[in-house]
Amino acid sequence: MKRNVISTLFIGSLLLSSIYANAQKATLEVDASKTITKIQPTMFGLFFEDINFAADGGLYAEMIKNRSFEFEKPLMGWEQPNTKRSSLNKESGSALPINIAANNTNFCRVEINNDKGYALINEGFRGMGVKKDAKYNLSFKAANHNGAIKKIIFQLINKDQKVFGETSIVPKSDDWTNYTAQFTATETEAKAKLKITFQGTGTIDLDMISLFPEDTWKNRKNGLRKDLVQLLYDVKPGFLRFPGGCIVEGRTLSDRYQWKKSVGNVEDRETKMNRWNVEFNHKLTPDYFQSFGLGFFEYFQLSEDIGAEPLPILSCGMACQYNTGELALMSELDPYVQDALDLIEFANGAVTTTWGKIRSDMGHPKPFNLKYIGVGNEQWGVDYIERYKVFEKAIKAKYPNIIIVSGSGPSPDGEHFDYAMKELKELKAELVDEHYYKSPQWFRENAGRYDNYDRKGPKIFAGEYAAQSVSGANPNNRNNWECAFSEAAFITGLERNAAVVQLTSYAPLMAHEDAWQWTPDMIWFNNLESYGSANYYVQQLFSINKGTDLLDITQDGKALIGQNNLYASAVKDVNSKEIIIKLVNTATSSQEVSIDLKGAKLGSKGSLIRLVSANLQDENTFADPKKITPKQSEYKVTKGKQQLSLPAYSITVLKLKTT
Repeated sequence: MKRNVISTLFIGSLLLSSIYANAQKATLEVDASKTITKIQPTMFGLFFEDINFAADGGLYAEMIKNRSFEFEKPLMGWEQPNTKRSSLNKESGSALPINIAANNTNFCRVEINNDKGYALINEGFRGMGVKKDAKYNLSFKAANHNGAIKKIIFQLINKDQKVFGETSIVPKSDDWTNYTAQFTATETEAKAKLKITFQGTGTIDLDMISLFPEDTWKNRKNGLRKDLVQLLYDVKPGFLRFPGGCIVEGRTLSDRYQWKKSVGNVEDRETKMNRWNVEFNHKLTPDYFQSFGLGFFEYFQLSEDIGAEPLPILSCGMACQYNTGELALMSELDPYVQDALDLIEFANGAVTTTWGKIRSDMGHPKPFNLKYIGVGNEQWGVDYIERYKVFEKAIKAKYPNIIIVSGSGPSPDGEHFDYAMKELKELKAELVDEHYYKSPQWFRENAGRYDNYDRKGPKIFAGEYAAQSVSGANPNNRNNWECAFSEAAFITGLERNAAVVQLTSYAPLMAHEDAWQWTPDMIWFNNLESYGSANYYVQQLFSINKGTDLLDITQDGKALIGQNNLYASAVKDVNSKEIIIKLVNTATSSQEVSIDLKGAKLGSKGSLIRLVSANLQDENTFADPKKITPKQSEYKVTKGKQQLSLPAYSITVLKLKTT
């Protein structure tokens, strides 16, 4: 993700359509007899990064913040409302003759000096979203010294300390023991907390205190938040890129994302500070950490669940160049390269291999069928190309069929971009990742960006795109309608150039209403609710209507790239036997179009899908989450040309059945 301020600002309103645009009817010609190129199944996908509380506090359904007391401040997230009557101390794991995981060395020692109801309260991730009549699963580890504590009581409470869910456990062992319980909430609360009280006097040690809703995606124990995965699934994505983003790079190499630390037993995974913790002065988030409960195994599993190709991105030995830019020396690159080779084995290896066995032991004996791997995120310059060559040689030597994604830097133009594209073309790179954080106007003006790209050069992964309503890295950016339909105009150009562009994804994917660092974002959520932005519906609309074959659509023999503020692309779907035409009108008034479809026999009916809003600043919100959503209606096919009226500021998808 690019985090510097983008120089190209969009100032003022949309360019006015020409004075006679209303008066004349555009005639568009679609040739259904000839396939220009096949549309890749990966054409439209998703990019996930743990920013804006997207993982912990978001997609990963854990409700307890700092469950294993491994944050930089071990009691962050935990309150002690009555400390005068008792004490709580953080101890080292070596203080007891007990096996504690190397990456989970801290636990809480609670000393009860009286039996007056000492409490611990966990605040959750800006609270806990609890729903009436829903069941919640509690688990924790405890060592009860000398049987001192007779009972531990767990309660869900609201801001007024009202209890609306309760369960209890009798800790029976001096040794570390796992305990579980379940309770049902009696009311709905977005800002709940978990209160823990103790009966008895003496000392008890606690660790891995965890709370999950029972109702998770696919009902997996301690799994993912159901409503958020459903939004991902509904896009019908061709791929899922993970885990980022700049989070791959780290501010320094030591805090880069290391996938091997994100697999295996959840309680053994190392907690670390999230790199977005203090990245932006406008939104410092010192309590933003990563538990890695959502790790690489879970990413692969999620990809499989939603029918998407997994696309992991790994560190290339370069820390974020907007931060330290720390480099692993070329002589020290072997561990980074080995991580890439081992990841492929983890995903695809037989259960008899070292990493394939780890995957199998985690519950997935069958390979994940990984086809893509990314080397670096958005690094640039000679240092990146030099390191990319090493990765490319090693990966292709052992896994020649793996497609390698390379990077062109953080911008779609400029010195760094030009250098990267020149070098990568000479290296015959397979797939180059380009990022675009620009004004809405830029997206409209660049709909023809790939019309003249070298068809024999590298294929393109439009890996991060998002129109910025103000400027890059600006907290005032909005997911407004102008940004969304401008992206749609640009995407028609991506689709028209499917011979070159093979993957596209909006970024970032998710943002918590109370804990975001970056805007705009495709999906917004709080502790109880979630919704797709207008930008989400643009990506979804193109994805579920991507078709299988690209068709030619022209006006006066030319592609539509903004003439009279009109943009278009056309495909056919050989499976559903449909012609699908996408039209974007960015003008201030409606436009009439006539579609001359040749080379196909049409049935009598089709469908018309519209995404439209009257105001450039309109956006979906928690108060009105469906303000801008697709509306579908039946379309009656006419003899000869098809006549359509395109509203101002609209996206129209016309689907025509063929016989």
